[in-house]
Formats: sequence, structure tokens, C-alpha cells
Amino acid sequence: MSIIGWLILGLIAGFIASKIVNKTGSGVVLDIVLGIIGAVVGGWLFTAFGAAPVTGFNIYSMVVAVIGAVVVLLIYHAVAGRRSI
Repeated sequence: MSIIGWLILGLIAGFIASKIVNKTGSGVVLDIVLGIIGAVVGGWLFTAFGAAPVTGFNIYSMVVAVIGAVVVLLIYHAVAGRRSI
């Protein structure tokens, strides 16, 4: 996937995860970073459970990235307390 694809996937996945966990977006840059980290974490988790990781710019990869980003946000909130990103 190209760098533009990763940025777009990261933005969409980070925004959706922020809406799920925080009930608000975190800003464009933080949403992109969160989504890209979420795609990596989600890919690792899905691979650990025997499923395919991020495979390109498609719906399945978006679901993997959103789940990974939600996990990252939940871990962040557990470690940092009640503060939000």
C-alpha cells in the first residue's frame, strides 16, 4: 500500500476509533497516527489469532485498523487515567 493509502486508512480508522472510545475526534494528525498504529496493532492481533492482517485499502483492513486503534486507545486510557488524547 502506498504512503497516501496508509495516511487515508489511518485518518479514517483513527477517527472512527476516537468516536467509539472518546465520543469525539482527536484531530487530523492524531487520528492519522492513531489509525496507523492501530493498523499495526490490529494486524499483529489478527495474525496472532490466525486471521489475515491489513491486506490493502479495503473494508477488511479498515475493520482491522479500527479494532487495533480501539485497543490502543483503551490501553492508553487505562495507563493514563481519565485524560483523553
